[in-house]
Amino acid sequence: MSFGSCSRLVLVCAVFLLRPFGTVRAQAPDQGAQSSEERPIGITKSVGTPYVELDSWIYPALERMAALGYINTEFLGMRPWTRIECALLVEQAIDKTRAEQSNSQEVDNLTDALLEEFQPDLDRVGGADAPAIHLESLYLGATEIAGQPLNDSYHFGQTIINNFGRPYQRGFSSYDGFSGYATAGRFTIYVRGEYQHAPSAPAYSAAIRTLIGSLDGNPVLPAEPISTVNQFALLDTYVEGHLAGWNLAFGKQSLWWGPDQGSAFLFSDNAAPIYMFRASRIVPFKLPWVFRYLGPIKIDAFYGKLSGNQWPPRPLIHGEKISLKPTPNLEFGFTRTVEFAGLGNPFTINRLYRSYFILGRVDYATRANDPGKRTGGFDVSYRVPFVRNWLTVYGDSISTDYASPIVAPRRSGINPGFYLARLPKLPKLDLRAEGINTTTYATHRGDFIYYDGYYHDLYTNRGNIIGSWIGREGQGIQAWTTYWISPRNSLQFGYRHAKVSSDFIPGGETLNDGSVKFDWHLHNDLNLSANVQYEKWLAPVLAATPQTNWTSSIEVSFQPRGWTLSSNSR
Repeated sequence: MSFGSCSRLVLVCAVFLLRPFGTVRAQAPDQGAQSSEERPIGITKSVGTPYVELDSWIYPALERMAALGYINTEFLGMRPWTRIECALLVEQAIDKTRAEQSNSQEVDNLTDALLEEFQPDLDRVGGADAPAIHLESLYLGATEIAGQPLNDSYHFGQTIINNFGRPYQRGFSSYDGFSGYATAGRFTIYVRGEYQHAPSAPAYSAAIRTLIGSLDGNPVLPAEPISTVNQFALLDTYVEGHLAGWNLAFGKQSLWWGPDQGSAFLFSDNAAPIYMFRASRIVPFKLPWVFRYLGPIKIDAFYGKLSGNQWPPRPLIHGEKISLKPTPNLEFGFTRTVEFAGLGNPFTINRLYRSYFILGRVDYATRANDPGKRTGGFDVSYRVPFVRNWLTVYGDSISTDYASPIVAPRRSGINPGFYLARLPKLPKLDLRAEGINTTTYATHRGDFIYYDGYYHDLYTNRGNIIGSWIGREGQGIQAWTTYWISPRNSLQFGYRHAKVSSDFIPGGETLNDGSVKFDWHLHNDLNLSANVQYEKWLAPVLAATPQTNWTSSIEVSFQPRGWTLSSNSR
């Protein structure tokens, strides 16, 4: 599908969405009653519902249920999901297990744990709704890094990835926080905040600062050490309203636009949440006429600002994503983001218009003609025939200066992967692997993907890339195998490898990580997560010999289900 065709499809969707909404119907096991796949969330009743945080145990559990064939209306490439979306997916899984009379203890345990989590949300859909305040979690996290870590995702890589941009350095770091939300009718207020600590670190040497200035086309920064961090930071914190199948939210928010687990090119939680206004279609819809063969469709769009950038300061960014499911086993999505405006390139209505609608080549004789740095994405996931309840293959891709990776595959970054939900004779063990590459034939000195001649901090928020940890001109792989002791208790072994081209970093760079992660649901609402990672990296520009570090982290969280203050409470 060309970008022009994709644009026309988005226009048709927009026109259709002005009409009264219809119900997305799927094949239900019982034709006599409306199943969870047929029920339109928020069409008969608009209920305020917060998003489930991206680091929740709920996503791996639901994705495993989908890979095993018990959920087929999920959209893996567009997260986070709301609590009511998750609740309806759980109800769908229960319907299917009952219809098929599943005798799998593993599946039964998953559905029981998920139902226990989301039963209150199902009750709200069913009509039991009153203004309420919920304490979602209290948590304490601590990290100790022995050895020299990497902490520069735009140049040399990261020792800790996909962690909401939390600060860390060599030594002891910590974060202590809470999350909670209040609902009243169609409205929700969500707050997640934490106190963060990280030790100081010395400044880069003059040689490295000169190299960075040369690579980025910026002045050489002064030799300022990294200060100790002691701060209270808000993570996802927003107000939102639910209207006719849409969630409209304003505040700090995180997105994950891609089906991969370890990386997402266009948007991930590798950086701190950004301030944005977001409109998300949480109720899938179908187009009429022949377009119905496109299947259920979801749309997500945001308009926000990036923080911590210097060249230029205060840029704006907007993004749009459309995902389609032509069959229950196939999902694909088209994504587009634009970074524009900023100090020295002021916001105007004309510049905003051009950032949305100028698609072809542009004469850059004046800054007024600049539509911003445009980035396209395409992702797909597919449950493989004959092994549908075992194997899912997927991929993510990114293009720069082109509207879609489909138009210019040789100039695009790719991130393919597969997920084996269970292994033969080992139903509690799964396996996942992903490859990633941002080195293309057009890349030179890291100046292509995640870089622009005007936006020299492209795609970063507070110093971290908002997309993939692989960064500029990198190649890598990730692999995980998880032993599911129970739905909330697991033991995971992981491996990560990355290489940075010597064309970008003189002498190149190589990184290898091995990790073990243990998650345990201790008692009632108390949870423990522990992780140990060994890392070895070689970057001649940073150190003449290979460097190693050990990262040990632990998090204790209290997630009470019954701590709710409702107007119905007595």
